[in-house]
Amino acid sequence: MAEASPAAETRCGFVALIGAPNAGKSTLINVLVGAKVSIVSRKVQTTRALIRGITTQGAAQMIFVDTPGIFAPRRRLDRAMVTTAWSGAHEADLVVLLVDARKGLDEEAEAILDKLKALRAPRALILNKVDIVAKQALLALAKAVNERVKFEATFMISALTGDGVADLKSWLAARMPLGPWLYPADQMSDAPLRQLAAEITREKLFERLHQELPYQATVETEVWKELRQGDIRIEQTIFVERESQRKIVLGKGGQAIKAIGEAARREIAEVVDAKVHLFLLVKVREGWGEDPERYRAMGLEFPKE
Repeated sequence: MAEASPAAETRCGFVALIGAPNAGKSTLINVLVGAKVSIVSRKVQTTRALIRGITTQGAAQMIFVDTPGIFAPRRRLDRAMVTTAWSGAHEADLVVLLVDARKGLDEEAEAILDKLKALRAPRALILNKVDIVAKQALLALAKAVNERVKFEATFMISALTGDGVADLKSWLAARMPLGPWLYPADQMSDAPLRQLAAEITREKLFERLHQELPYQATVETEVWKELRQGDIRIEQTIFVERESQRKIVLGKGGQAIKAIGEAARREIAEVVDAKVHLFLLVKVREGWGEDPERYRAMGLEFPKE
């Protein structure tokens, strides 16, 4: 493993990426880092905890905090996710607001802008999905957002195609504070492989069942065993809240769970660069959304109210 960069003339800092659900935060983090460190799904509120993606540019190391999408919370899990998102923003060296250019200044974006005013950290604005929005509409949106809150810079990008991301990355690198790198040069995330494997399986779960399954389904890696020949045996449990949801995950004749497992196994094998034997079990855990232990496992603080 490469050594961390020496302190001389190096830069290192935390960048909090915030925005409404489905603004494209996880996709952008993965593009900036150059590898999958955060799951991407059509289902809103997919990211739950602060997942750090780590990348370097020249002498600068950037640690990206992919926060949960900020939305109007209704349940305890919702409140925990929103609290986590804002805590990540308050602790960062630089806060980047990602706005879905198609949606523009909708109710969710307006609410985030109101709270952004209280943050002391420097701010940058990113308008995402610009490949499918007219230029005049983009310029008008950038002007409207900057009139509401002062941003040091505005970028127009497509996280999906990578257009404009290189300029954004260079600007962020130059804005990092002077200091030694916190991670080795080749490290891309501080999330343990067990956690990343669980997140990959959860992504495949949503890809397969995004219309039928509530987003509060969760996956936990119970066993991670390296075998003699270099293979890895992984046993994971998918937890749902009701028996009807368990039947959906299994699918007719076990077809759904088989497809989910195969897709997850292939991607986990790419990440760990080894042959993976993945075994999935589906269990009903009623009311897990009220269990403090489950929140700790996801890296969330359990809301008291």
